[in-house]
Amino acid sequence: MTYSGPVPTDQIRQLPTPELAMALLRSLGDGQTVNANNVMRGAEQAFHHNGEKDTNRLLARLADAWAWLESHGLIGPHPSNTASNWQRVTDAGREVATDPRGQAKLSAADRLAGSLDPSLEEKVRPIFNLGDYETACFAAMKAVEVEVRAASGLDSSLIGVDLMRQAFKPGGPLADPGAHGGEVVALMELFAGSIGAFKNPASHRTVHFDDPIEAAEVVQLADLLLRLLRRAQQRGEQ
Repeated sequence: MTYSGPVPTDQIRQLPTPELAMALLRSLGDGQTVNANNVMRGAEQAFHHNGEKDTNRLLARLADAWAWLESHGLIGPHPSNTASNWQRVTDAGREVATDPRGQAKLSAADRLAGSLDPSLEEKVRPIFNLGDYETACFAAMKAVEVEVRAASGLDSSLIGVDLMRQAFKPGGPLADPGAHGGEVVALMELFAGSIGAFKNPASHRTVHFDDPIEAAEVVQLADLLLRLLRRAQQRGEQ
């Protein structure tokens, strides 16, 4: 007869901490009260009974996974026993535990944990947080387009890739006159390529961003473009 811990021992040994933490979270149940000491001592008993040779290592890995869950707000204080060791799986924890893309959503949120350009913070982050990744990506690149047009002073008839090329081309209103010609062209192509790849397709057809991490990286790319644009604006003000 064997006893089982909260997660199969092979997974405890092999899984990276975030994935191990998700497996541990799913084993804790739906919103029930949990106690780290109870979980660890139960696991320890199972490991000893089954003759595991690396019990201390297995327990250390479970402890790391528990700490990861706490740091991400997926396990929190029990509302009636805040001074005790009893905790509960939070609302966010229950949602993540039952969502096949839960871990990816957490990773995507981590990528956007810092502050974004104000135009993205106000208009894009709320959409992203609702899980509407297609709209968030389009809105992020649209914000770049709007800000480039305003900074360059170019006519509103110019849109998308054409606008980027006219704004950042050698001698253009946002080009760096002190930069090497190749760098000027490279920056122009960065803006044009980004708009062409991530804004223009969504203008013409449905683009499915099923991967929250990919969507977060598109928003991050827009944030980088806006940082470069602000730098170009500062040059023009000097």
